[in-house]
Amino acid sequence: MDITVQELRQKLESGEKFIFIDVREPYEYEEFNLGAQLIPLGTIGQHIDDLSEHKDEEIVVHCRSGARSNQAKMLLESMGFSNVRNTLGGVLAWREAYGDAKV
Repeated sequence: MDITVQELRQKLESGEKFIFIDVREPYEYEEFNLGAQLIPLGTIGQHIDDLSEHKDEEIVVHCRSGARSNQAKMLLESMGFSNVRNTLGGVLAWREAYGDAKV
């Protein structure tokens, strides 16, 4: 099940535990980020060993618009990750709702 930016903000504000991954490119991350771990989409395969200990934990992925993070979600699910959520609308939706505010 995917997640809205409003739900994501609630999770971040409440300090809820989950794995938070930004699949954008480094230059995008440097411009604006929400504090997620940066793992560009093209490098996800190289990080599977690091992520494997979290296979059954909630993982929230996001990107600029939700397209790359949806690809990351499908890739992770195909590798056995059971609780991956794509942030609908990505950073664009976040900035539309909250501007440049971070939690």
